[in-house]
Amino acid sequence: MAAATGLGAVPFFFVELDPQWAGLCNGMAAGVMLAASFDLIQEGQSHGAGNWVVMGILSGGIFILLCKKFLEQYGEVSMLDIKGADATKVVLVIGIMTLHSFGEGSGVGVSFAGSKGFSQGLLVTLAIAVHNIPEGLAVSMVLASRGVSPQNAMLWSVITSLPQPIVAVPSFICADAFNKFLPFCTGFAAGCMIWMVVAEVLPDAFKEASPSQVASAATISVAFMEALSTMFQNFTHDYNAEDASGFFVSLLFGLGPLLGGIILVAFALAFHLQHALLMGVASGIAFVLGAWRPLQLLVSSKMGVIPILFLLAAGALFVHVCSSSILTLAGRKRASANNLPTITGFPMSVHTLQSFLSCGAVAFHALAEGLALGVAAPKAYGLGRHMVLPVSLHGLPRGAAVASCIFGATDSWHNALAAAALIGFMGPMSAIGAILAGIDYSGLDHIMVLACGGLLPSFGRIIQRALSLDTPKGSSGLAIGVGFATLCLTCTKLVCLHTPYCNSAPEAVR
Repeated sequence: MAAATGLGAVPFFFVELDPQWAGLCNGMAAGVMLAASFDLIQEGQSHGAGNWVVMGILSGGIFILLCKKFLEQYGEVSMLDIKGADATKVVLVIGIMTLHSFGEGSGVGVSFAGSKGFSQGLLVTLAIAVHNIPEGLAVSMVLASRGVSPQNAMLWSVITSLPQPIVAVPSFICADAFNKFLPFCTGFAAGCMIWMVVAEVLPDAFKEASPSQVASAATISVAFMEALSTMFQNFTHDYNAEDASGFFVSLLFGLGPLLGGIILVAFALAFHLQHALLMGVASGIAFVLGAWRPLQLLVSSKMGVIPILFLLAAGALFVHVCSSSILTLAGRKRASANNLPTITGFPMSVHTLQSFLSCGAVAFHALAEGLALGVAAPKAYGLGRHMVLPVSLHGLPRGAAVASCIFGATDSWHNALAAAALIGFMGPMSAIGAILAGIDYSGLDHIMVLACGGLLPSFGRIIQRALSLDTPKGSSGLAIGVGFATLCLTCTKLVCLHTPYCNSAPEAVR
């Protein structure tokens, strides 16, 4: 849950905020905080203690007012290289979002102690984790609009949710006591946030953007958060142990790409790997990912040569046409021979754009694999714990490919890790969608081969670029990428061979 909050800071690794966007971000943050307040009040009332919720709201408003007066009397406040009034607001926002996490952590612990035990608690945990992403975005927007770096914004977003796992344990052990105290806690956190939104966040937003723009941003944020809450509320009424297993494995499916990105970045920084070598590694991994599933289908006689070649060609043609159209459109807007105009402060060359488009092909591949996982994971016994190792191994090369491609194009390890995290998010999102939609496995092999075909033209351009920069290093990187991806996927197969790891859901990691 806490880690998911950090995903809200990912967009700020790629964009910089101008004053108008800073105002809109404050408006969106206000909407997210208001929606969270409504949810907390509703949660407190559901425990049948409306009076305690009201007392909590009033106490929260008084508490935050006293905190603000104390900070003003204390003198010059400084935090994250921000001083004065802005620093006071940052301290209050971070403090309030941290306070409200106590209530959510208590709710998680109590849910694990409920009649349906682990499966109920797991679904509540996953729901709050998804709910935390826009809340992390709200914290990051407040910080980024005041010049805080994306790394610090991500760190402080995660810190605001750390009380959730910390409080969940004692609330599970003492479920009855926490259940009685929960209404006041939720009301208190809601009162703090409502006061902060009206007194600080919205006035700051009005300084940078027009009232209509701020109101629109806040309204859209509230609607999105309420839609998210409603979706999870409706779903948890019909959940079962199989769905809990599927959600658990689907969430873990995103860890492999992130771990692969971390490994690649660590090696690149430690050994000062050159751009040509990194792009070669990315291409080698992508070529193995593109060939692996079609070869498995061919060897197992589950699909003929002609259908496989046709689907590969169709996928390659689709991605080639899309990427060529985007590159052509971007080429018409070039400010110079090789540079595109800066977009929100982020300079982008044609070659950098090619790298991002190649990562889009990897995302398409991850979505296709996520669909297969979403079909298989609910059938895994033991809440899918035996699938953790193979599923994580299977995602390693994908994250390494994306991180290598972006690192080689932008020379920024922050961007490389952010891209790996985003790719890691694609698979679980697709898998959870498959579980909610209740689809079966029919036709997914065709989608998978189509996605594999899309990797070939995208990374064909990347390897051409690598070889033109430095042929020996580009070739070496290609060999390393092929070896790394083959090793990871082979190890996945060996883990599954004659063990209980994949017997319950063989389609998930084929």
